[in-house]
Amino acid sequence: MDKLPKIALPAIFILIVAVILVSKSAITIGSGEAGVLYKTFGDGVVIDKPPLGEGFHLVAPWNKVFIYEVRQQEVFEKMQVLSSNGLEIKLDASAWFEPKREDLGKLHQEKGENYVQRVLLPTIRSAARSVVGRYTPEQLYSSKRDAIQAEIFEETKKIVDGQYIQLNEVLVRDVTLPPTIKEAIERKLRQEQESLEYEFRLVTADKEAQKQRIEAQGKADANRILSASLTDKILQDKGIEATLELAKSPNSKVIVVGAGDDGLPIILGNN
Repeated sequence: MDKLPKIALPAIFILIVAVILVSKSAITIGSGEAGVLYKTFGDGVVIDKPPLGEGFHLVAPWNKVFIYEVRQQEVFEKMQVLSSNGLEIKLDASAWFEPKREDLGKLHQEKGENYVQRVLLPTIRSAARSVVGRYTPEQLYSSKRDAIQAEIFEETKKIVDGQYIQLNEVLVRDVTLPPTIKEAIERKLRQEQESLEYEFRLVTADKEAQKQRIEAQGKADANRILSASLTDKILQDKGIEATLELAKSPNSKVIVVGAGDDGLPIILGNN
């Protein structure tokens, strides 16, 4: 019993040290994350092996693990850029991105954990200034929004692809023009719309007039052809046919055949 404290104290000490070492060595990497291993007594950042995946890992207590989110992320940026005629435009954009998992060690070694602020955002700003500078405020406000968005994406992607960042999309969420310019553009667009509407009415009226002229010309041609084909003999035959049809009617009447000036029958007494 006298020797028990002498044995227990070292055992407790060893147990405490073991617990500390295990706690320092145990690394849990969450969902959508990956870890970059840094070997203190080795070559530093491990870049020749895949990063540590999700789950529980044991590493030497003197080494470090830097955890990165490798899911798609979104970053927002508000910028002031100049149009082609030198007017200041406010651009509200966002980017969908993720670090390239297979190059995570190189990203940590060369860019660091603040790679978004060091690489991605400056590249988006530069691309936005370059692209917007090619367009007028009218184009930015109306028809070229999708084209601008696509061009910013392409120019940004060319740069960040070599910086171990995968760019998935760039979204131009809002374009704000100076109030006076915006009002002038809206006024111009309204005038253009009114002009187009007036032109449409003129075209419609012209087409309707053409239609009426064509119909009138058709009727005139038909009447002329009909008049040319109606001889006295034809009119007499038609009159006789009509007289015969009337004679079949039960109504009492007197028909004088050949009494008319043109030789057509005259019908008297239609009761």
